[in-house]
Amino acid sequence: MWILALIFIVVGLLAGAIGSLVGIGGGLFFVPALLYFVNWYEPGSMTPQEATATSLLVIVITALSSTLAYLKQKKVDTASGWLFFAGSAPGAVVGVYVNKLLPVETFYLLFGLFQLSMFVLIQVREKLKPRTIGWDVKRTFVDPDGVEHEYGYKRWVALLVSFFVGLISSLFGVGGGLLMVPAMLVLFRFPPHVAAATSMFVIFLSAVVGSTTNLLYGNIEWLYVLLLAPGAWAGGQLGALLAKRLKGKTLVFILRLLILGVAIQMIVKSFLV
Repeated sequence: MWILALIFIVVGLLAGAIGSLVGIGGGLFFVPALLYFVNWYEPGSMTPQEATATSLLVIVITALSSTLAYLKQKKVDTASGWLFFAGSAPGAVVGVYVNKLLPVETFYLLFGLFQLSMFVLIQVREKLKPRTIGWDVKRTFVDPDGVEHEYGYKRWVALLVSFFVGLISSLFGVGGGLLMVPAMLVLFRFPPHVAAATSMFVIFLSAVVGSTTNLLYGNIEWLYVLLLAPGAWAGGQLGALLAKRLKGKTLVFILRLLILGVAIQMIVKSFLV
């Protein structure tokens, strides 16, 4: 058991740091790690529903840690974050219910295809023309290089996108950042640093709602929450610190690699279950 404990402390640290760095929450790694290592140690003891529920609760810890760090750096757009949360909260509740209906192989396949679609979306985002006409909300941000960025959104579009972010968050236990960050970058033209920071804020709020729902269903494996939590908290702080030192293009490049790698892994696994 001590080997499993050590593995999850390391996983928590790495997933928390990388998730915080690019604003995805860390569930990209928590869910596969829980399914692989727990079932390796005790075959058949961890279901996808339990993995997603456990991951989501750990994401609450990661997201809180990194949000506090990003707030100190003044990169969180809290006004936009609360609006996104208004849409993501009901989506998070729906996602928990839908998750209970998925067979194991379907879960792996959908998880992989979802991530692959996000990779394609980020790949083509540079070719998309900025759409600023008709924005209800417009904001500006000056990056560390002194460059001013303008971004914004229509409120109803933001609420609709956020609903699906919340649904995906609870459905796959990934925190929703895999969809929220690309949506912020492509649809709303958020600067990468603001997108990552604001995404973590929304992820924290949405994951609290999803975890509360999971608690009512009894899906959470508390032992693995305790094993992952210390590393996840430290990783959340570390990721926010690293993000402060990296350029926006570097953050996007890292996000691309992570999404593509795990997408391929999960799709392949869906055919092996």
